Amino acid sequence: QVQLVESGGGLVQPGGSLRLSCAASGSILSIYTMSWYRQAPGKERELVAIITNGGSTNYADSVKGRFTISRNNNKDTVYLQMNTLRPEDTAVYTCKAAVYTGTVFEYWGRGTQVTVSS
Repeated sequence: QVQLVESGGGLVQPGGSLRLSCAASGSILSIYTMSWYRQAPGKERELVAIITNGGSTNYADSVKGRFTISRNNNKDTVYLQMNTLRPEDTAVYTCKAAVYTGTVFEYWGRGTQVTVSS
């Protein structure tokens, strides 16, 4: 089995920064794409950022230039650096990883709350 555990969420003022981490553990042979999603109250879950095992990235238009996704393959960890945060960034942020354990399966973390408010 594979577990994904997020950390780094919290309360921050508008214009502030947070860095989220998501660490994978378990019977991992390889991790392909890793990504961050978010879901705000009353809204559908949306893809925020994605990174391949080769380091290629893609972002939602709403976070381009403010958020940066990165990964440490030695630690099976993906990060999301969030700068210039806005109240509309408030959401539960969840990571997802496509993991090869003999077969490929997508695993989800449980999420971490990010609240941007003064």
